[in-house]
Amino acid sequence: MSVAPSKTMAETAAEYGLKPDEYALIVRRLNREPNPVELGVFSVMWSEHCSYKSSRRHLSKFPTKGPRVIQGPGENAGVVDIGDGQACIFKMESHNHPSYIEPYQGAATGVGGIMRDVFTMGARPIALLNALRFGDPGHPKTKRLVSGVVSGIGGYGNCVGVPTVAGETNFHRGYDGNILVNAMCVGLADADKIFYSAAPSPGLPVVYYGSKTGRDGIHGATMASAEFDDASDEKRPTVQVGDPFAEKLLIEATLELMASGAVAAIQDMGAAGLTSSSVEMAGKGGVGVELDLDRVPQREEGMSAYEMMLSESQERMLAILKPGREADGERIFAKWGLDAATIGRTTDTGRIVLKHKGEVVCDLPLGPLSDDAPLYDRPWVAPTPQPRLAAADVPAPADYAEAVLKLMSAPDMASKRWLWEQYDRHVMADTLEDSSTGADAGIVRVHGSKKALAMTSDVTPRYVQNDPYEGGKQAVAEAWRNLTAVGAEPIAITDNLNFGNPERPEIMGQIVRCIEGMAEACRALDFPVVSGNVSLYNETNGVAIPPTPTVGAVGLIADYARRADFSSMKAGDALVLVGETRGELGASMYLREIVGREDGAPPPVDLAVERRNGDFVRNLIQSGQASVVHDLSDGGLIAALAEMALAAGVGAQLLVDDELPPHAWLFGEDQARYLVATAVSDALLAAAEAAGVPARIVGEAGGEVLARPGLFSLDLTRLRTAHEGWLPGYMGV
Repeated sequence: MSVAPSKTMAETAAEYGLKPDEYALIVRRLNREPNPVELGVFSVMWSEHCSYKSSRRHLSKFPTKGPRVIQGPGENAGVVDIGDGQACIFKMESHNHPSYIEPYQGAATGVGGIMRDVFTMGARPIALLNALRFGDPGHPKTKRLVSGVVSGIGGYGNCVGVPTVAGETNFHRGYDGNILVNAMCVGLADADKIFYSAAPSPGLPVVYYGSKTGRDGIHGATMASAEFDDASDEKRPTVQVGDPFAEKLLIEATLELMASGAVAAIQDMGAAGLTSSSVEMAGKGGVGVELDLDRVPQREEGMSAYEMMLSESQERMLAILKPGREADGERIFAKWGLDAATIGRTTDTGRIVLKHKGEVVCDLPLGPLSDDAPLYDRPWVAPTPQPRLAAADVPAPADYAEAVLKLMSAPDMASKRWLWEQYDRHVMADTLEDSSTGADAGIVRVHGSKKALAMTSDVTPRYVQNDPYEGGKQAVAEAWRNLTAVGAEPIAITDNLNFGNPERPEIMGQIVRCIEGMAEACRALDFPVVSGNVSLYNETNGVAIPPTPTVGAVGLIADYARRADFSSMKAGDALVLVGETRGELGASMYLREIVGREDGAPPPVDLAVERRNGDFVRNLIQSGQASVVHDLSDGGLIAALAEMALAAGVGAQLLVDDELPPHAWLFGEDQARYLVATAVSDALLAAAEAAGVPARIVGEAGGEVLARPGLFSLDLTRLRTAHEGWLPGYMGV
C-alpha cells in the first residue's frame, strides 16, 4: 500500500531542498506522510552536506588503510599512529556558503566546528590551517570578504588558544560569487584513548552540554547543499554565531569528561545540530534514541521542536554516558560553567523518538535517515583534455626583470604577511615553523619529545580546471612534496572536495576524474585518505567555481633537529636542482599572469618519479646532509629561488641552460622538483647519481641581487617591495 503525498507537504519538502522523488521515497519508506518535524529531520539528513549522496559512490575509490591508520573515514576525524603510544587526529571541512553570506561568523564558526571534530575524538587541538579562495581583487565584494574571513579566523583561533600555522590564499574571478573557506585542525591524543560516536548499547543516558540552543543556523546544512542566486543575502539568518571562549571551556570539559572514564560515546553538534548528532550516534551503534526536548537548554523562548532539532547553534556537544555516571558529568560541567542536561536515553527500538510538551512529535526509523539515504550514480561526461603547450607556443617576456616582479607581486604569489600576522602562530609554544618562517609546511613539536608533526594544505585549481585527473594527482603529490621538503615522512591526508552542481554532467565529470586522479596518487605514494569533506553546489546563477579539491596532509618528523626550511640559504651555497625540467608552461602561473592566458594541459605528474625524487630529498634531510630545501610549484624555478632569497636576505646568480628557452627554464612548472642550497654540493651530486636521481648545480647564493647574467638582474629590495606590498596596498593598510 502506498500513500499519495499531499501537495502542501510536498511543497514544503521542496522548500527544504528535497526533490519530488525524494519526498515520494520518504512517504513510501514511512508508509505515511511525515509531519513537519519529521520532514525537517529528513531534509537535513538527506542533504548533500550530510548524506554525500552524489559523491559517496566515488569516494569509495580512495585508499583508506595503511600501517599507521587507526581510524579512516566514517568518524568525526581521521586517526593515525605516530609512535610512542600517541596518535594524531585531523580533519578538514568547508564553511564556504556561510562565509560568503557573513564572512566573519562564517569563517569563525568554521574554525570552531573543525576543532570540535578533533577534540570530540579525544585529542587536544595543537594546530589550525586554512585554505582560502577569493574572487577577483577588482570585484566589489572581494575586499570585504577578505577582511571578514581573515578577522573571523584570527578572532576565533587566537581567542581559543590554538596556533594557526599554515595555509594558502588564492584569488580568481571564478570565486567571485562563491568564495571557499576550508578549515583544518590537527590534534594529539593517546592512541589507546580514542573516543567514537557509536552508542554501544540501549539504556544509557544522553547528555547535552555546552552553549544553549538558539535559532541561529537553522537549515544551515540545507543551505550548504544548494547553489546561490541573487537572493542569497536573505540566507544570512542561517549563519551561526560563534563564541571562542565558550569553545575553550568546551574543550577542557570534554577532555576532562573523557579522562574520568564516564564517556561511552560522544559527538559534537555540527551541521544539522541535534538531529545529526543523535541520529548518527544511535544509527552507528545499531540502537535507538528517545529525547525529551523540553529538557534541552534554550536561550530563546517558545522554541519549537523543529527549531531545536535543526538549530546549528555553536559550541554544543552530545555525550552518551556509562551507567550511573551522570553525577561525574554534572560535576565537570558545573566546574567549567557549561549548561548541561540529561535529555534522553538510548533504546533498543532502532528509532528516533522526540517528545515535546508531553507529545511525541517525531517517530522515525533510523535506517532511512542514515544507511538507507539516497545514493546517486549521477551521469557524467569526461572533461575535454587541453593540448600540451610547447615552449614555442608561449611568448617570452620582453623584459625578464619586469616579468619576475609582476609574477612575484601577483595576488596569488604575493606575500600574505598582512594576513598571517593577524593569526597567533606561537600560542602553546610548540610551533617550530609556520607561515612566517619560510618552510614548505607548518611544523609543531610534539610536546616533551623530539618528534614533530608537519602539516600542509595544497591544490592548484587551474590545473584541475584544465585536467581534473592530472590536477587531482598533482594536489596529492604537492602535499606529499611539501611534507617531504621539510624532512617529514608523509602519513595521510584529509580532503575538502569543492565543486559546483553535481546534477550537471560536466561538473560530475570533474568530480569523478579528480577523485580517480587523487586515488591513484594516494596509492602510489602510500598516502591514504583518513577523513574529509565534500562541498558541492558551489556556484551562483549556474556559474560554478573552478574545481578545487583541497588536500590537507600530515607527516611525522622523528627528530625535529633534522628538518629543513628555505629561509637559511647562505652566501656561497651552491643551488642544486633535483628533478628534471622540460619547461612545462601549460596552465602555469607565468601563462596566466604574464601572458594573460589560462589554457594548456597542466604539467603531467609521474608518480614513480615523485616518489624516487622525494625519497631521495627526504633522506638527505633526515641524514643531516641538507637543511635548506624548497619544492618547486607555482612560478617554477625563479619563483622558488626568489622566495628563498627573500626569506634569507641573500641574493643569487642563476646559470644559463642552453637546452631550453629561458622563459621555459625559469617559469616552467614541471613536477617532482626541489631546490637545495648546500655548501657540500659534490657529495649531494654523487648521492643523486648513485640513486638515479637527476640533479645539477643551477646557481650560487650571494650578493644583493637575483640575477641570471645576460638576461636580468633584480635588486632584492625592489623585489621585496613588490612582493610584500601588494596585499597591504590592496587592503588599504
